[in-house]
Amino acid sequence: MDRFVPPFYGRRRGWLIITQLLLVVAIACMSLQRPKEALFFVAINAVFIAFISASQDIVADAYRTDILEVYEMGAGVATFVLGYRIALLLTGSVALILADLMPFNLVYLCLAGLMLLTVSFTIFAPEPKFDNNSPQTLKDAVILPFQEFFQRSGVVSGILMLLFINLYRLGDSFLANMSTPFLLQTGFTQTDIGAIQGGMGLLATIVGTLVGGAVMSKIGINRALWIFGAIQAMSNLSYLVLSQVGQNYPIMVLTINIENFCGGLATASFIAFLMSLCNHQFSATQYALLSSLYAVGRDILVAPAGKIVENIGWSWFFVFTIILALPGLLLLPWFAPWNPPLVDIPRPGLDNDID
Repeated sequence: MDRFVPPFYGRRRGWLIITQLLLVVAIACMSLQRPKEALFFVAINAVFIAFISASQDIVADAYRTDILEVYEMGAGVATFVLGYRIALLLTGSVALILADLMPFNLVYLCLAGLMLLTVSFTIFAPEPKFDNNSPQTLKDAVILPFQEFFQRSGVVSGILMLLFINLYRLGDSFLANMSTPFLLQTGFTQTDIGAIQGGMGLLATIVGTLVGGAVMSKIGINRALWIFGAIQAMSNLSYLVLSQVGQNYPIMVLTINIENFCGGLATASFIAFLMSLCNHQFSATQYALLSSLYAVGRDILVAPAGKIVENIGWSWFFVFTIILALPGLLLLPWFAPWNPPLVDIPRPGLDNDID
């Protein structure tokens, strides 16, 4: 996606339209599947959807990175996450409700139609402006993004930067991995958890992301990383309180909302930070690699969480998640100093001469 430019709609929108049209076809094909008769073909169809969906994510992330100016990142990230969360709600809860009212094959056709609608938005979206220094070979498209990143950062600093990306939200990742088992063991039902996390919790995440984006536009990415990272770490105390009081429904509601709101704040600043690390020449490759590296901490390093709970109990586990947040916060002075060097940034409406 960094190397080749489609013959229509440009480097980013062209790939977006290709992946979106492929998803329309793939999702519509799910309506033709018969799981009881040929589960293998359902699996193949699902894997294809996952692959094309991941490809769309890569080019969408690159588009967002390329199109947004630094002063727009707060609002841009917030809007992007808002759309993502609404999509989760529509394709999750609403799709399941529709499945109670009509056959599943019709639900898939509705989802394919919804996917087709996104193509029109892509057509009318602005295309990022590029110079002519895009990678000229596939080898360059794979190797140059690594070389450019480490040349710009320095090898040692670059490695530490990658470590920082893994550590910054590690405490939050441990908590998120074990929050549902904790709530179930505390005595709350799956309906209780699903209703609060999928309803109020989702809304709290959206509000947190929007607030985080607005605040970040005022204070900058670096300071947002400091403030929101600290708030995210301290929000884990709400689970510590719940572990002490036990099955208390109002406290559970408050706990989930606090954790999701603060998670939204941290998400806004962290995504903007990853975007700021990308060179527009290789934004698809570099953002995909950086976000995948973060996923290592979120999905793999948290594997021992259950065993840790067995050994130290829930209360100390939540204290442990706060401690896990400290290494990432302690690296902030090197990778996101509180007072970064000043950079002249054009402001729409402020740099124009007034007659």
